[in-house]
Amino acid sequence: MKKDKIIYWTTTGIVCAVMLFSAINFSFNRPLSPAGESFAHLGLPNYFKIELTVAKILGVLALLIPNIPTKAKEFGCFGFAITLVSASIAHFSTGDGIQFIIDPLLFLGALIVSYWYFHKIKSNQNTLLHSSELRSGR
Repeated sequence: MKKDKIIYWTTTGIVCAVMLFSAINFSFNRPLSPAGESFAHLGLPNYFKIELTVAKILGVLALLIPNIPTKAKEFGCFGFAITLVSASIAHFSTGDGIQFIIDPLLFLGALIVSYWYFHKIKSNQNTLLHSSELRSGR
């Protein structure tokens, strides 16, 4: 169980760090990385930065705050998955190098592992709770 939690929090932390960095980076006039300048390069409107920044911050909060309902965490994961797949497709469509296409997919892999272990931990907790209720006669 401890190994599962370590894997979950490590992968969740990686995904959240990347999403938070990109959300903050979007709001700078002079971004820290080329990703912040990619909106114009990808043909996306400038106002989309605001929408994506808000969505990423909400998603990070949903994944990191412990007592958020499961459905909200799943919604955050789904939103991040769409964002990462869309980023990969956008970079592919504009002819960017392979590293720009694969990079979002690597983080998608970390997100999938995080999601998997979230449900594995939840399942184990529910099993433990159910077995303790049976032993206590409830």
